[in-house]
Parts: sequence; structure tokens; C-alpha cells
Amino acid sequence: MQKIAGQTMVQTVQEALRRQIQDGQYEPGARLPSEAQLTQDFDVSRTVIREAIAALRADGLVEARQGAGVFVQVPAETTGLPFQNLDFQLISSMVELLELRTAVETEAAALAAQRRSPAQEEVLIAALGAVQQAAESGAPTMEADFALHLAIANATNNPRFAEFLTMIGPNVIPRRALADSSAESVSQDYILGIQAEHEAIVSAILDRDEDAAREAMRTHLKGSQKRYRSLLRDAARKGMPLS
Repeated sequence: MQKIAGQTMVQTVQEALRRQIQDGQYEPGARLPSEAQLTQDFDVSRTVIREAIAALRADGLVEARQGAGVFVQVPAETTGLPFQNLDFQLISSMVELLELRTAVETEAAALAAQRRSPAQEEVLIAALGAVQQAAESGAPTMEADFALHLAIANATNNPRFAEFLTMIGPNVIPRRALADSSAESVSQDYILGIQAEHEAIVSAILDRDEDAAREAMRTHLKGSQKRYRSLLRDAARKGMPLS
């Protein structure tokens, strides 16, 4: 077998076997040729074959069975990504998420109050203004609302908070689920109440008051649970399907 430039002979054999497996020449559960046969096929030493097989085993592509040979691994069943089986029209699903968000985002607000940079302050102010502008123009506010919460998560300067929100997505905003299901628009009083809570959160962060930021976020998300239940009850009375 001709060695590929820039690779050792072990790497060349390893990649050749990997391609054969990926191309289906050896299907999951199939036994690879014997070490002697592979040595002959690739025209290399047994040591090269053993090291190439060891590399494939480390990658989880093959497994050695005592006295039986080397077999292509059967792919493990993939577990679904978290938060993918949620029904945002069900009270239980949304309340579960709001409870989880309360645990995560209250601390995010406190950390943002400690750590936010001047540039992040500007982003927070702009995001708060975007929600206000959408509300005043009568446009949907869900995307701007989510962007504000994401800006707070980013202001923690711990990327895991933003990753958490991004993984769940904008449907964490309760009224988004109703709007996407053709529910009537949410009242202006509802929007104004939420915006006042947003302003309290952002003000506390800008003032570097972590206790106030934590409490303002907790009040906001606890209130969201109550408001969501109310919205769903209203929607049910108007005949909107909830499940």
C-alpha cells in the first residue's frame, strides 16, 4: 500500500479502513478481515494493522471480541436533544420551563449586575428600547423580549447562560406560543406590565445591584407563570385548542 504524504503508514491504513466502514463495505455488526488478511491486503506489517485497529477502537468504530475478531460497532441509539419534546401549548410544559428559567435567570441577572461591561450596558439599553418600540408600534414583542433576556445572559460573561436560552429558543416567551397558535393579540396592559418588570431588571443591572437584579428577575418570571395560566384560560374560553 502506498503511503499518503504527510501521514504515517498507520494513519493511512486507519483512514482506508474508516472509509470502508463509512461507505458500507463493512456494515454495523460485520466482522473485519483477520489480521493476517489485512496485512496482506494493505501490504504492511502486523504492527501497523494492530495500531490502525487500536485507533479505530479508540474512535468507537470497531470493537474487539475475545477469540472472535474485530467487529464494526453498531451505532448506539441517539438520545434526543433536551427541550425538543415540549408542547408549548400545554400549561405543564410552559410552567416547567418557567420554573427552570427562574432558577437559572435569577442568578444570571445577579451575575450580569456584577460583571457587565460598558459595551454590554449599551446592548441592554438598546434591547430594552427595542421591546418598548415594538410595544408602542403594536408589533409583536416576543423576539425583542427574547433578545433582551439573551443580552442579560450574555452580560454574565459566562457563555453557558446564553447557550441555555439559545438551546430552548424564543418559545420560552409564553405569549409566543399563543401568538403562533393564532390566539388574539395580547392586551396592551399585559405588555406594559411586562415592560415595567424589564425596566426594573435592567435598572438593577446597570446600578450593579445584584440583589435587586435577582429579585426583579424572580418577580418577572414568577409573574410570567401566573400570566401564562391566565392567557391560556382566556384562549380556552375563546375556543383555541391547547393541546
